Amino acid sequence: MPDSLAKILLIGFGNPGRLDDGLGPALAAQAETWDIQGLTVDANYQLAVEDAHEVSLHDVVVFADAAEKGPEPFFFQPVFGKPGMTFSSHAVEPEAVLGMAEEYFGKKVEAYMLGIRGYKFDEFGEGHSVQAAANLDAALRFIEPVLRQRSFREVVDAQPTFEELS
Repeated sequence: MPDSLAKILLIGFGNPGRLDDGLGPALAAQAETWDIQGLTVDANYQLAVEDAHEVSLHDVVVFADAAEKGPEPFFFQPVFGKPGMTFSSHAVEPEAVLGMAEEYFGKKVEAYMLGIRGYKFDEFGEGHSVQAAANLDAALRFIEPVLRQRSFREVVDAQPTFEELS
């Protein structure tokens, strides 16, 4: 049974000025328009160490990012923290953010990655390729009911993992 009181954080990350790399923030911008109780939405160019504190204030976090590889139109799978991970200020992965939330704030958070398949990353410009825009639409149709019903585990259990699809 989903916890209707669970506090959810959706973090969309990526660079909107690098075409399909902006799929995560685009998803977050749309999610902000949804009236979902207990949902906090954030977006940024990249994850940062400061995100660990925000993550620690929630029960569930969904990281949304563009994926250069993987299944189309998107994949959705659990992410697990790794305490003690090293990172640089320019490359903080979701696993590191989760590990820091647990290590420094004492909060182990249920977490998921929504990887939206993109195709054009090597040029500057705003907007998305036609295929990536269609994948974003599919990801939006997928994630809204998951967030509303808090059916994260059920959805994951019903689909193959990214590794199984590769």
